[in-house]
Amino acid sequence: MSSPALGELLFHFFEDHLKCQKGLRPASIKSYRDTMKLFLQFIAQDTRQKLSRLSVAELTCECVLSFLKGLEDQRHNCIRTRNQRLAALRTFFEYAVQHWPESLKEAERIAAIPTKRTAPPETRFLERDEIEKLFGSLPSSGDAALRDRALLMFLYNTGARVQEVAELCIRNLELSSVPRVHLHGKGDKWRTCPLWKETSHLLQKLLGESPPDGQKPVFVSGRGRPLTRFGIYKIVRRHTQKLVTSQTGPGQRSISPHVFRHTTAVHLLESGVEPNVIRGWLGHVCLETTNRYAEINLRMKQKAVEACQPPVSGTSAALPRKPIWQADAELLKWLKSL
Repeated sequence: MSSPALGELLFHFFEDHLKCQKGLRPASIKSYRDTMKLFLQFIAQDTRQKLSRLSVAELTCECVLSFLKGLEDQRHNCIRTRNQRLAALRTFFEYAVQHWPESLKEAERIAAIPTKRTAPPETRFLERDEIEKLFGSLPSSGDAALRDRALLMFLYNTGARVQEVAELCIRNLELSSVPRVHLHGKGDKWRTCPLWKETSHLLQKLLGESPPDGQKPVFVSGRGRPLTRFGIYKIVRRHTQKLVTSQTGPGQRSISPHVFRHTTAVHLLESGVEPNVIRGWLGHVCLETTNRYAEINLRMKQKAVEACQPPVSGTSAALPRKPIWQADAELLKWLKSL
């Protein structure tokens, strides 16, 4: 039996399998698209063929291994990106087996390619005093002042993903006596998050008193177009620049909208909210994803304990006999000269 046409197989993989069967969101589908695009371009260049001449039979495990090696050596991608590309290719080859059983051997070999171990990504979040400093520094006047304040408050209130905020429509808001928002998240799943009165008030001012069109996006640019995820990132980066410059150490980098998502989770946990409630709040599929915030909180407490050790009985070095200033020779010399 001849192998199916590669173009037709890819079309059904994206349009039927990823969109309809798995219900992936556009951002996830774009990630699969980028992986397949890079993979096919790599094979075409390696075999010196046109893309239109490639067949499914030429997509072998050796090609995948060479492609993954090229990601690290030529494109200088990190291990996490390499593992993400490998996961996307595994999904494609598992789908290909359903339409061409002869590719089962290659699919099994690709499934056996090990995922490289890497340190988990740092979960960065803002402290409560940083949140207060941020909202205290936001401008109170200007064309975009109200929109930016409502946007940042909404991110902190809901912990929504940036794509969920970009696609938010007015019909998804309920700003009545019990304000809430309906968010469309990963896996084509909906969830409901409560809103603070402050958030509801800002959204009401932003949308105006007249009954708006329910299909209209909530957050728009100065030209009236929906804000993209990149536009939201720029707004967040602009208003949090002072927080970044005030930080010390080698790990300075811009604050993204996803940092607000981590901040919401950590602050909910610090307030005593159960992890399972936070899981539903953030739309996590697995509770293990939420539990990492509990681990962060435990590490913070452990550092606090280690910074304040109890005195050990019988140890002269447990507590200093003299105040620290009495051991400073330069300071004592200066005081005597007065």
